Amino acid sequence: MARSKVRQSEDRNQADDRERVVLVLQGGGALGSYQAGVFEALAEAGHEPDWIAGISIGAVNAALIAGNPPERRARRLREFWEQASSRVPFPSPFAEGWGRRVFNEAAAATVALTGIPGFFTPRLTPPWLALPGSPEAISLYDTGPLRQTLLDLVDFDLLNDGPTRFSVGAVNVLTGNFAYFDNRDRLIEPEHIMASGALPPGFPPVMIDGEPYWDGGIVSNTPLQYVLDERNGRPLLVFQVDLFSARGLMPRTLAEAAQREKDIRYSSRTRLNTDMQKRIEALEAAAARLSDKLPEDLRNDPDVALLRANSCDSPVTILHLINRGEDYETQSKDYEFSRMTMEGHWQAGMHDVRRSFASPRWKKRHPPARGIATLDLA
Repeated sequence: MARSKVRQSEDRNQADDRERVVLVLQGGGALGSYQAGVFEALAEAGHEPDWIAGISIGAVNAALIAGNPPERRARRLREFWEQASSRVPFPSPFAEGWGRRVFNEAAAATVALTGIPGFFTPRLTPPWLALPGSPEAISLYDTGPLRQTLLDLVDFDLLNDGPTRFSVGAVNVLTGNFAYFDNRDRLIEPEHIMASGALPPGFPPVMIDGEPYWDGGIVSNTPLQYVLDERNGRPLLVFQVDLFSARGLMPRTLAEAAQREKDIRYSSRTRLNTDMQKRIEALEAAAARLSDKLPEDLRNDPDVALLRANSCDSPVTILHLINRGEDYETQSKDYEFSRMTMEGHWQAGMHDVRRSFASPRWKKRHPPARGIATLDLA
């Protein structure tokens, strides 16, 4: 029943040519409060999403948004992130520099040793003493608290039956194949969100339909390609929110090398995805022009029909919002959940949206007639 209602809502939305707003949320652990700030600023500007797709912590943020009515979304995000940062609620005596770096490292170590309220807790039994094949033997933390947090903060009836499309990605541990759990065609439960964020070896795999799943970031840390593949002719306005920047400086120390490696590994490489998509669309357009030049008896050829059926000319605008990071951050930044850092990420997300919307390029933009237009204005 819920699946049919979501599809009916999409069908109604397709009746107009309004840009469909899509929020694409990358994985990144503690950096995810940047996405919460982005969403709050987008909502203030009237850009409530029609579709949210997320990976890992992006899946958690996506559920908090799609699983609540608009007037409650920012509040639910705030509740989650204040709870997640409650282990280290006091501020650093140093705003930046070496002292702030030491504070952040200590905060990250505190989380690694004690866990996060409402998210995960350390296992009492060391993995090497646990029964082989058990969750305790293949993970360091128990994510059971996250399930209860999701049940407390997310209205799953609304998430499944509401107007917002919801998609989260995970990886099948046995096959290595990427999978998306989409409320358009299945009932979403807490386990689907937990699976998307089950990053090994910290977290155990989550069972879905008898199959174990890990964090989608192992294969792809952004659901952008899924969104582009799934568009159905409607113009899209995509807000791609990245927590790791693909660009960076040459590292000077071993610690900086570890941080730079993590940035590269988990960055979305949005330009690579969009450039590839543009090349594909150029080939599709050439194939369409060529088919129009064919004699009538060849236009119905099965190969020509196949090319036409798989072409998509719906226009897409992508506004890229990237958490640029701070000098005092280290390779532990994705599990440094102090309240001070969380608030900083949140404010940075809001600032980047407001700065982007103030840009003349944004104010003067027009949706492309076809193809993909990308903007990075912050």
